[in-house]
Amino acid sequence: MKELQALHVEEFGRKPDCIARAPGIINLMGEHTDYSEGFVLQAALPLFADVAVSRRDDVSLRFYTADAGERKKTSVPNLKYKREDRWANYLKGVLAELTERGIDIPGLEFTISSTIPQNIGLGSSDALCTATAMAVCGCLGVSLSDQDMIDVAYGAEARFIGLPKEPGDVATCLLALQDRAVFLDMRTMEYRHINLKLKDAVLVLTNSHVPHINAEDYIEERREECRQCVEHLQSRRSGISLRDYTVKDLKSGIGVLPESLRRLCMHVVEENTRVKEAIQLLPEGDMEAFGRLMYRSHESLRDSYEVSCPELDWLVKRASEIDGVYGSRLTGPGFGGCTLTLIRETALNDYIDRLGEYERIFGFAAEAFPFRVSDGARVLNNENLTDK
Repeated sequence: MKELQALHVEEFGRKPDCIARAPGIINLMGEHTDYSEGFVLQAALPLFADVAVSRRDDVSLRFYTADAGERKKTSVPNLKYKREDRWANYLKGVLAELTERGIDIPGLEFTISSTIPQNIGLGSSDALCTATAMAVCGCLGVSLSDQDMIDVAYGAEARFIGLPKEPGDVATCLLALQDRAVFLDMRTMEYRHINLKLKDAVLVLTNSHVPHINAEDYIEERREECRQCVEHLQSRRSGISLRDYTVKDLKSGIGVLPESLRRLCMHVVEENTRVKEAIQLLPEGDMEAFGRLMYRSHESLRDSYEVSCPELDWLVKRASEIDGVYGSRLTGPGFGGCTLTLIRETALNDYIDRLGEYERIFGFAAEAFPFRVSDGARVLNNENLTDK
């Protein structure tokens, strides 16, 4: 963090007025339930987006990403989305959202850096928007409620950039606590923290390093199919989203629902149930039962929702063959990205050794990252400006 401060001084000739940090996000359970007003169980990763901000004496806006050494610029009166500005659009979106709330934005200078891998479903953009919102508010002495802060960071992506997003990742990014998960009701945005009693186990994030594809079109297809399924089900029983229907409703829809839709939506309905089971099992430390839920979730994502790929399936299958692995599943949107594995610490080396076989088969290396669930976003003051 001191390094980011030094980079900001080197770039802009002055110390930042505020630095904020926000974590990446991982889904423990509840994949593709958010856009059907379902339930999700998420946690913060010890991977962070850091944003440093200082005030200017004019209305210019300067953006610098230390990771890529790139610079962008605009001005407060010209806060518009520009495709060529790429990463800077997220920061501009936050400023536009704050302006919409009547907050007077002066000229500002930004230096950003992140350890969160991009485009693999770990909430890198959510963390960037959250850290930006907190840093700007800290710099300007503006106080926002948690709900307003969530809406600002979420709006930067959903409204300013126009991405098909839900606010759950931003909410977890802000509200997360160390060694606890966040259970979110995506209809009401009510939440509560769930104790994680992992006992002798550790969570491992494994990046498959499958070459990135743009999954947004695929996910938008799934969204539309979920909406179509609800329209069919509404002819039999009232409801707003898949959240309002049961496995029995879907089974009784045989002959009414196209089979492809029924199978797709069965995942969402059953995944909601798995989330509710998970929040009972984790505080009790029942790793075996939670591990079985993880396997069932992956099977459903693979066979019913069809968002897995051979590389992720291989990682989950091989994990299941190792003595000491409780469970494994893909996490994130799918089509590549990561798996999440729950494993005894004593079996961790065996798991990592097995990844060498993955590279021989698929031609690119998988990277395992054991982690402890982290705190949520925060402003860093002089006392905690330490290198982390």
